[in-house]
Amino acid sequence: MKRGSTPGRQPQLGRARVAASILDADLGNLANAVKRVEREGGDRVHLDVMDAHFVPNLTFGARTIKALRRRTRLPFDAHLMITDPGPYIEEYLDAGCDSITFHVEVSADQIEPTLRRIREAGRAAGLALRPKTPLSALEPYRELLDIVMVMTVEPGFGGQAFMDDVARAKVLKARDLLTHKLHGGEVHVDGGVSRDNAELLGGFGADILVVGSALWGEGHDMGREIRLIRALADEGYQYGLNDGVPPIPRDKLVTFATLSRAEARTLREEIEAAGIPVLLFRSPDDPPDMDDESRRWELLLPASSEAAATERFGARRDSLRRSGSVAATSGPHSP
Repeated sequence: MKRGSTPGRQPQLGRARVAASILDADLGNLANAVKRVEREGGDRVHLDVMDAHFVPNLTFGARTIKALRRRTRLPFDAHLMITDPGPYIEEYLDAGCDSITFHVEVSADQIEPTLRRIREAGRAAGLALRPKTPLSALEPYRELLDIVMVMTVEPGFGGQAFMDDVARAKVLKARDLLTHKLHGGEVHVDGGVSRDNAELLGGFGADILVVGSALWGEGHDMGREIRLIRALADEGYQYGLNDGVPPIPRDKLVTFATLSRAEARTLREEIEAAGIPVLLFRSPDDPPDMDDESRRWELLLPASSEAAATERFGARRDSLRRSGSVAATSGPHSP
C-alpha cells in the first residue's frame, strides 16, 4: 500500500478540511446522505445532535449515528447540542464517533469528566461556544482540548447567516487554546460557512470548515462546492498567515530519522507519547531480502509536525543515530 494512503480513498493535498453537516440533508434518507458525502469528496461527516432543550430543535441521537456508521468509512464528527452530555457520552463513543464536541455552556461540573472520558476512549474531544460566549470560558479546560469549535451562528438550526464579526474576533485567537498540542489540535468553524467566507476563515487559521446548507441546496454541485471551499480556505491561509507560501498538506509525511529497528521503535514510542503519530517503514536503500533486525528503518511523521518534533526530539534522534552508527535522513516523502 502506498505510504500514508487509505484503501479506496485518495489523500487530500491541502490544509483545510470540510466536515459536511447532514442537518440540511434529507433526514428520511440519511444513509444515502453520508454515502453521497463520501462519494463527493467530503473529509468528514458532521453530526448535529439536538435535544430540543439546549437548543429549540430536535434531530437524532446515538442510535441513528450507530446505524449510519456502517454506511461510510469517513470520520464521524459529533456536535452535541444537548444539556447533559455527560450521562450519554458512552452511547456516542459506542456509536463510533471519531470526535465529540459539546458546549461549554452546559453545567460546569460535567465538562472536565466528559472531556477526559472522550480522550480516554482515544477520540478527539472538543468544546464549542455560542457566538456571545467569550473564548476565555474555555481556558480552564485547555489542556483537555483537541478541538475548539467557534459557532458563527446561534446553534439550533441550519441555513442561518454567517456572523462575520464573531469569526474575526474568535477564530485566530482560538488557536492559542491549542498550543499544548504538538499534533492534531483543530479549530472548527460551524455556522453559515460557504465559498463566500472560506477564504476569510482560512486566513484566520481555521482547520475544519463545517458546511451544511451550501452543500445540500437544490441544484448544488456538492463535490465542486467542497473543492472550492477547501481551495479558498487554503488560499486565505497562504496569503493571510503564511507569507504567501502554500500551506503544508495535511496528509504529507516526512522522514524524521533512519535508525536500526530497536532504536527506531524506541524513538517512535517516545514521539507518539508526546502526541505525534509515527509510521515505521523498512528503508528502501537496503536490499529487499535483508533481515529485519539488520536493516534500517525509517520513521515517518506528518510534515506539519516536523518542526515540533525536531525541537522536542532532534537531540534524542541524533544521540540514537550516533549510538547505532546509522545515518539519519530528513527528506520528504509524499503519501
